[in-house]
Amino acid sequence: MRKFVAVTAAMVLAACSTQPGEEAEASGDSEQLYTDPDVGALTGLTTAMVRDAAGLVTEGQVYRLGVVSGPDTPVFGDRSYAMETIDLGTFGPNQVTGNDDRVTTHLGIGTQIDGLGHIGIAGVHYGGVPRSEVVSPDGLVRYGAENIPPIVTRGVMLDMAAYRGVEVTEPIDSFGAADLQAAAEAQGVDIRPGDVVLVHTGWLERIDEPELFINQAPGINAEGAEWLADQGVVAVGSDTSSGETNAPDPEGRVLPVHAMLIAERGIYILETVDTRDLAADGVHEFMFVLSPPRLQGSVQAIVNPVAIR
Repeated sequence: MRKFVAVTAAMVLAACSTQPGEEAEASGDSEQLYTDPDVGALTGLTTAMVRDAAGLVTEGQVYRLGVVSGPDTPVFGDRSYAMETIDLGTFGPNQVTGNDDRVTTHLGIGTQIDGLGHIGIAGVHYGGVPRSEVVSPDGLVRYGAENIPPIVTRGVMLDMAAYRGVEVTEPIDSFGAADLQAAAEAQGVDIRPGDVVLVHTGWLERIDEPELFINQAPGINAEGAEWLADQGVVAVGSDTSSGETNAPDPEGRVLPVHAMLIAERGIYILETVDTRDLAADGVHEFMFVLSPPRLQGSVQAIVNPVAIR
């Protein structure tokens, strides 16, 4: 099972004793969480947004949003994954034994977050920073994923498969601003500043068809991405390998969604997010929690975010 029922939600609910939005009005207490401009759109998060997100937790149910990363996970290009288990030997009179491990992998395999050092435009990254100030041969010197702070905020799941009236969206389907707005309205949610928006297409049902899964994915197009950015979201995710449609861009652009969200707007992209249980339960609003691993200089990171309701 990908879904877990929490024994108690007390630790989460302790952060919020009122309904979403009420505590900010009552106390007027809302502080900016992150002030470093290098975290991009995450500077838009506030303590009130965290409290509001905690107020969405009414059942204590936890959804694991990460898929397994391994040697058989479909990958973009020539990415690869290899794990080695090392016998540590036997120690002491009580014959203690142990194992260690060593992994050789690209960090863009499975469920992942794309950091702001992942994509630039004409060699320029978010904030107008040239590649020479971001990249070195042994890792990023700026915008490394180890500097992405914890993301705790309201999450919204837009079920685009349900919006299309199907279980799995058609290959290279494309979702623009009107599609996203219509799906949100039909599913009873709005998009607010500080949100993490997850797009469900049902595409993980085709993960056993690697060529199709990677190269024919449905997803948002540049217009849809721009609309989401204009709403003030801090991250956009999908159950596909890139998050954007593989349909040809009308202007011939390559990865226009990545370029606009990451390089122009400082908005993070989450890929291959497992939204199946959220969709099955009809959950469209929840507390979203993600704390990326702090691997120095990494462009992206394998992650396992959670949704809590």
